[in-house]
Amino acid sequence: MNFLLTSAGISNPSLHTALVDLLGKPISEASALCIPTGIYPFPGGPVMAHRFISGTTTSPMCELGWKSLGVLELTALPSIDTAYWTAAVQEADALLVNGGDVHYLYRWMRESGLADLLPSLRETVYVGISAGSMVTAPVFGETYDNPEQPFVIEHGLGLVDFAVLPHLDHEDHPESSAANVKRMAAEVPVPTYGIDDQTAIKGVDGTIEVVSEGQWRLFTPTT
Repeated sequence: MNFLLTSAGISNPSLHTALVDLLGKPISEASALCIPTGIYPFPGGPVMAHRFISGTTTSPMCELGWKSLGVLELTALPSIDTAYWTAAVQEADALLVNGGDVHYLYRWMRESGLADLLPSLRETVYVGISAGSMVTAPVFGETYDNPEQPFVIEHGLGLVDFAVLPHLDHEDHPESSAANVKRMAAEVPVPTYGIDDQTAIKGVDGTIEVVSEGQWRLFTPTT
């Protein structure tokens, strides 16, 4: 599958062009399934999930004018006939994966069975926001308020061979200052892209391209 891994959705014309290029057709002719699951552990999670689905967040994704748009709720999949939801995923042109808690999202990617299906989706475009982008990595790092363990590294889905740290230098994300991102990336054992909200990593058949109208940095492991 191909990837457009964003920090904050399709936030500028360059990212919009990149998405259309990956789809191979206008968004108005493409079908998508949105995955809100990662946002639920946050305070106000149900409200934020609705805003994502209804296209009223500050991270453009569901409101882009898709031909059809469905909701794929990962926590519901284990109780649904596998053939039904698998068919829906296989028929979609794009999967729109919301941000939130990357550990929670990873858990439900696995428990739902979606993680096992993703590598077989050769023509599908995976579009991530924040944690939805981070979870694709072989490993991901996440910050927490626990002073004894402020930065945690866990195994990811391994759909790509690099890691993503989003919201670079965003005023609402002090944990993602350039200095902090550099420090965190030094602990991650794979190449790591620090990207701001105007940037995305585009992946086509293993070829990686940075699409940006903002700022980004690539950190490579020293060991």
